[in-house]
Amino acid sequence: MTLAIDIHSHFLPAEWPDLAARFGTPDWPWMKHLGDGKAMIMVGDREFRPVHEDLWNGARRIAAMDAHGIDIQVMSATPVMFSYERPAAHASEVARIFNAAAREICAHDPKRLKSLCQVPLQDTDAACAELDTAMAEGHIGVQIGNHVGERNLDDAGLVTFLHHCADVGAAVLIHPWDMMAQARMPKYMMSWLVGMPAETQLSILSLILSGAFEKLPRNLRICFAHGGGSFAFLLGRVDNAWRHRDIVRADCPQLPSSYTDRFYVDSAVFNEDALALLVKVMGEDRVVLGSDYPFPLGEQVVGKMIREDDGISPDLRAKLMGLNAARFFGLERGN
Repeated sequence: MTLAIDIHSHFLPAEWPDLAARFGTPDWPWMKHLGDGKAMIMVGDREFRPVHEDLWNGARRIAAMDAHGIDIQVMSATPVMFSYERPAAHASEVARIFNAAAREICAHDPKRLKSLCQVPLQDTDAACAELDTAMAEGHIGVQIGNHVGERNLDDAGLVTFLHHCADVGAAVLIHPWDMMAQARMPKYMMSWLVGMPAETQLSILSLILSGAFEKLPRNLRICFAHGGGSFAFLLGRVDNAWRHRDIVRADCPQLPSSYTDRFYVDSAVFNEDALALLVKVMGEDRVVLGSDYPFPLGEQVVGKMIREDDGISPDLRAKLMGLNAARFFGLERGN
């Protein structure tokens, strides 16, 4: 049976300390439980998003994995908890709280549930220290946001952190968050539908066009969520700009499309034609199964599209479902 590894799923604990009271500052996330396994993530007095107990209930996660035929699930915190805009000391404490919570959920079945830690990315030294601690505690990598305030991934401090990830063997999942132009996208989940793909495109290009990938070691394992956003569809536009405008290639010595062997993307594109383009652009070895479980915008039956796409060969299906992810994280079935 084909190994199946979902590298993009989210968790939150059922409860956590009152962060507003602990730190004496407003607008921290908290969970309002509504009964029957339902809850609302709140940010201060504002409703952020409805959720359900699959986020925190390890037994329900395993049951869903069994129903969907998933061997291993890699969890990361919901990005609203990143806390990058807070003092680094506060963000470090939040990271420790949620990193410990992740390990508690994984303890339900540590062979099948794996976790990525979070770090106080606004402080490079603190982020490196928390990563070291978390890896020693059993996390298999780290999830980070695609920017810290106005700092994109080519920022010197963030490049230093990514270099440290390579040094200690931590896989990195880049997740979009705090989306651009939110005032122009107040309805219809436009921030998720338009802002998220754009943020991911921006984060990939910030590493390519700045020359940051030239500074980072090739053993860095880095993956971008949501199929790399709009990157694959617009890569021809970027290559064309690089060829014909010197300001585009000023810091990028190679054709942008030549850097697709430096990172991975997940498969969360929800369309067979889009997946085919993604595999063509990235290569068969650089796309991994990612569902965004258990959120409504995620794949409702994890792996269904890959399994049922008649245009995918058995060998490619095995790669997309789990072999690529096993290589990315250093995982095998039951380990």
